This record gives sequence, structure tokens and C-alpha cells, in this order.
Amino acid sequence: MRLQGKHALITGGTSGIGLETARQFLAEGAKVAITGRSATGLAAAGRELGGDVLAIPSDAGEVAGQERLAAQLMAAWPRLDVLYLNAGDVTHRPLGDWDEATFDALMATNLKGPFFLIRALLRLFANPASIILCGSVSAHIGLPQSSAYAASKAGLLSLARTLSGELKDRGIRVNGLSPGPTETPALGKLGLEMVAETALREEIGRLVPIGRMGTPLELAKAAVFLAADESAFVVGTELLVDGGVGNL
Repeated sequence: MRLQGKHALITGGTSGIGLETARQFLAEGAKVAITGRSATGLAAAGRELGGDVLAIPSDAGEVAGQERLAAQLMAAWPRLDVLYLNAGDVTHRPLGDWDEATFDALMATNLKGPFFLIRALLRLFANPASIILCGSVSAHIGLPQSSAYAASKAGLLSLARTLSGELKDRGIRVNGLSPGPTETPALGKLGLEMVAETALREEIGRLVPIGRMGTPLELAKAAVFLAADESAFVVGTELLVDGGVGNL
């Protein structure tokens, strides 16, 4: 029960890594809230996780929506001990195929929205508190078609350092948790044609030194560590859970 009594918010908690992390946080004793854009997805996740989960409809890329989300949490909870910013836009495409609207939507979800959600939640954070930013090993490598996605994650990982420096006196530490290739439903939402998606999957598979993709459970266990008090000396850094992609 490493998270006993803690209140934790997970954005993008209806599938994949976010859903599994919610399950593990609950198993460790936390009170959990999840967000998602789909009412159907939220309802399904709520049923799967159990009735104690607070499921809140929210678009991670809408700035005004982050204020509404914060207000709902403030009305329901006395404090926030853990924030896991997991929601993300995983669009990959060749440079020549990008347009301004798609670029802006990705940056809003992956960087702008998370920034303003942290701002909106400042009054609710406990002392101590842990903020976990979902980065990506893509921020460290030159994977074709990942340009905008990787740039957004590099910006998010930079916030782990700068916001830790700014918020440390309030007992709030910020760290990045960067997955490598992981088997989640997001792989089918890259915005690619089937042939291109298959080719990208094969290329990604060849990137992993240990010869396999990661699992949501492996990422969720790492999130538990960063959320728990045992990682109290881990501040402003990045935990790569990537099968060696970023270092080997």
C-alpha cells in the first residue's frame, strides 16, 4: 500500500498505460481520478476500475477545460498528492504532410494543456506532492515521422526540470516518465495508412535492443515508484522505461 491515503489524478486514464496506472494506484491504496474525452471510454474504464474512481470528462488540449477540471477536483478532494499527465496526441506523419491545425492540436494536448493544468491545480497540491510528466524516448532519437510529437515531448520533459526548480520550495517535485515502444491502443491512432503503420511498427520493433515492446504494466509500476514517497529524492529528472532504446 505504497500510496495509501494519497489522492492521484491521471489524465488520459481510459486505456493503455493510463488505465493500467489507475489500476496499480488503486491497488497501492490511492484515491484515483481519471480523465478522458470519450464518455463511453470513461464509463467503461469506471466499470473496469470500480465505483470509487472519479471519472471526469476532459479534453487535455483545451486550456479553459483545465480550469474546469481543477475546480471539479477542488470540490471533491481536500488536496492532490499525485498528478500523472499521461494524455497525449501520438500523431506521426512525414514533414510534408503536416498542416498548422494538426500541429497546433498536437501541441495543445501534449504541452500547452498540461502546462495550464499544473497552473490550475497549484492551490490543490499537497506538500509534498509528485507530478509525473509522460515523456517519450522519441525526444532522444531521430525516429522518422515523429518530428512534432518528439518536439512536444522534449518540451514536456524540459518542464520536469524548470518546474521542479520553481516549485521545490512548495514540496512539489516534477519528473518525466518516458516510455519506449509500448503495446497500447495508441499504436493504432497514429494517423497513418495501414501500410505505413505496419512499416512503422516494424521499424520501431527493430529499435528495441532487448527485442520486444514494453507493456502498460511495466510503465505503471514505474509510475507507482515516482508517485510514492520512496522516490522523494528523485527530482527534476527523467526515468526512461524503454528497453534500452535511448541508451544502447
